Amino acid sequence: MLDGLSEYCAEALAEHGCPSVSMAVAERGEVVCAQAYGMADTAAGIPATPGTAYGLASVTKPITATAVCVAADEGLLDLDAPVPGEYRWVAPTVRQLLRHRGGFGAHYDFHYGGGERPIDAGRYSVLYREPGSGFEYANLGYRIIGQVLEEATGQPLEKFVRERVFEPLGLTGCHIGPEYPGAAPSAVRYTVDGRAYPARCDTSHPGATLGWATAPELTLFAQSYERLLKPETAAAVRDGLPFNAHLGYGLGWCVSRGGDGPLVQSHGGGMGGVAAMTVAVPEQHLSVAVLTNSTSKAARDAIVQYVLGELVPRHTSERIDPVIRDAARPLDLPVGAWAGPIGTPEGEVPIVLRLSADGRVELRLNGESAIAPALASEAWDLKADFPLQLPTADARINSPRLGLALRLVDGRLTGVAHAYKNGDGEGLLGNFLTHPCELRPR
Repeated sequence: MLDGLSEYCAEALAEHGCPSVSMAVAERGEVVCAQAYGMADTAAGIPATPGTAYGLASVTKPITATAVCVAADEGLLDLDAPVPGEYRWVAPTVRQLLRHRGGFGAHYDFHYGGGERPIDAGRYSVLYREPGSGFEYANLGYRIIGQVLEEATGQPLEKFVRERVFEPLGLTGCHIGPEYPGAAPSAVRYTVDGRAYPARCDTSHPGATLGWATAPELTLFAQSYERLLKPETAAAVRDGLPFNAHLGYGLGWCVSRGGDGPLVQSHGGGMGGVAAMTVAVPEQHLSVAVLTNSTSKAARDAIVQYVLGELVPRHTSERIDPVIRDAARPLDLPVGAWAGPIGTPEGEVPIVLRLSADGRVELRLNGESAIAPALASEAWDLKADFPLQLPTADARINSPRLGLALRLVDGRLTGVAHAYKNGDGEGLLGNFLTHPCELRPR
């Protein structure tokens, strides 16, 4: 059924400017297709092969979740126990963090060994909502999960995962860490315009982000991980609480909801020079992995949809699409000025917002100002994005833009301010830092 795969992959790489792809299909515990196309290293002219390891980005999360479930089955930790720490509300549980319902905000941080200072993510591990009250994808939760696992097992995260997940499944090419170890081949990671990332990329949330695998071994993991778990724990993994119209999030996996096709488990990942996805269809004893070495997800997505369309009955893209739709609506805030602080780990930063009658908003910050369209959505009463940098040491590392998402509550605009970088079209992918923000009419 995949007779046209080679031509399709070649066309997708060319169309989307992606250096290479490695893909594999496993069925009933055996790899039945493993192909690679393009260049793992464009400068050295090294082609990709099925044995080339790729970064996994957030496809690391199902691996970390499996390790946590193994530890829970062995009585080393309790999925429903609150995690250590001081929080605004009751502490979230391990299960809530695995499901992205722990109350943390969006965050990622990367450093590439070029002398930049690592972000202290502990300063951003504050709750933005009550645990269990809603879904918000949170690397910070998986950071804490990794720390809980290390404390419970007395082993570093990567060592426990290797010994209790990878080795029992015979996965010798998988790894968690800032770079791929030893002399085994790994794909060089590239920006959207073809510049190479350094071989090493570290982060404060390794259990969320720093996995490596070959495509054949990733397919085998997706199909066989539950062999390591008690039946009731394996069932809990697929107990996905809904977060959009078609998907729920279980213990480390997106799980399809409704529709007339088979149940599908999936997880995608993206970071600087990485776009990865793995999919499992338990009813068919089938799994798929597609790994690319570009920040752009376009080639990955096209190839995933092609393969699943060939192999999975009644497949639709919605069954693996984790996007949460937040439909636009007319802005209905009154014209005028709002003032208040953005809360940062270094202290409060005052800002002034001025809404004008032409539907634009001006932001004044640290003696600078910028004007942007004022938007609203189902979730937020005001959304705006500005080419202004938050004047903190963390934001100055690699987060030159500021985005605001605010709700009108009891006469105040309250929500979050994101310091971030918009992709890697210039330089390398930056950090995404979430801060509380509250403004009052001026």
